[in-house]
Formats: sequence, C-alpha cells, structure tokens
Amino acid sequence: MGRGPVQLRRIENKINRQVTFSKRRNGLLKKAHEISVLCDADVALIVFSTKGKLYEFSSHSSMEGILERYQRYSFDERAVLDPNTEDQEKWGDEYGILKSKLDALQKSQRQLLGEQLDTLTTKELQQLEHQLEYSLKHIRSKKNQLLFDSISELQKKEKSLKNQNSVLQKLMETEKEKNNAIINIQREEQNGATTSTSSPTPVTAPDLIPTTNNSQNQPRGTGESKAQPALAQAGNSKLPPWMLRTSNT
Repeated sequence: MGRGPVQLRRIENKINRQVTFSKRRNGLLKKAHEISVLCDADVALIVFSTKGKLYEFSSHSSMEGILERYQRYSFDERAVLDPNTEDQEKWGDEYGILKSKLDALQKSQRQLLGEQLDTLTTKELQQLEHQLEYSLKHIRSKKNQLLFDSISELQKKEKSLKNQNSVLQKLMETEKEKNNAIINIQREEQNGATTSTSSPTPVTAPDLIPTTNNSQNQPRGTGESKAQPALAQAGNSKLPPWMLRTSNT
C-alpha cells in the first residue's frame, strides 16, 4: 500500500521544528541548485528563519540582477492588468527614487568641491578627506605613468636619431674620401701632362752636318772638274732642303 497524504501543520516541539527547518532548508537549496544547472534557469531563493536569519541562493553571482528582473516583469504585469492606477503609482515612485539619487549625487559632488560642508560631522569629513586622498593618489599615479611613458618614448626617439646621425656621418666621411681620391687622381694627371709638355724635343738637323771636302785627296788634273760640283754641293748645304731639290733639278 502506498503512503497516504500527510497533513501539514506547525510542529509544536521547538527542537523538532528547528531540525526539520534545517533539513528542509538544505533540501530546498539543493533542489534550487539542481534546477538551475539542469534546466539553465535563473533561480533566486530567499528564506528567513523564525529568528530572522537570512538564507539565500542565486544562480548568478549577484541576486540584485534577478530581483531587478523580477520587479521589471511584475511591473509590466501590473501595468497590463490596471494601466491607469498602477502606471501612475509606478512613475511616481520611479520619479521619487531617481530624484533622491540625483540629489545625493549633486550633494556629493559639491562636497568633493569643498562646498556645503557645514552639515557634515567630523567622521564624515574624515571619510571625505580619505576619499579625496585616495582619488588624488590614483590621479598622481596615472600622471606619473603617463610621464614615464612619454620619457621612455622620447628616449627611444633620441636613440633612433643618434643611430641615424651616426649612419649619416659615416656616409659623409665615405663620400669625402671618394672626393679626395678623385681630386688627387686629377692632380696627378695634370702634373703628368705639364711635365710631358715642358720636356725638350730632340732636334734633327741633317742639313747642319758638316760635309768633308775630298778635293784634297783627289788629283788636280781631273779634280778641278770634280771640285766644282763638290763646292756647289758644299754651298748648297747651307740652303734649305727644298731649295736644294730645286737647284739639283
């Protein structure tokens, strides 16, 4: 036979009631976790004990997201059921919440600027001072980081410019050496040309070679007839070659 229905009612014994609460609470949290994992559902569970102790479970990292989603869906449902009264109440509540948040933010901003500090207590002023010091510390850290990055970038640019300058100097020295070598070669060529033009050229003067007179060695009888051509040849030797050719003809 199966088990019959169990009538649920409050447990009178305090100890049994606490034990049952612990067991059922753990089972309920376990079931909520299982359904969130198996079915990929968004689950939020809130349990308060008789002493006011809170027990909760959320499938997300924060329960606020699920609660905001619940409020948004419940508001939409109420707006569909009664769009006149519920909508007006919702907008009124929303306006009040937003206005209070805006006033708090404006007040905090003015206090950070050093205004409206009369109503603050010593503890609140200390908290404000710590907050400003914390903000100032972060601002200085960010500023120093930017300065260090800028200095590092400038050092890299300086190193790059120095490398380029050294390369340009090497190129200029190489070009200067080439120009000096070309100038030296041109000077040597000019010196060689001047020495060749200034050296004396050998003079060949075949006409200035003295002719020996052979008339003394010859006999007088026949030598007089032969002496005339010899004298004519000796006299003609003082003439230029072209005149000699003309006279001989």
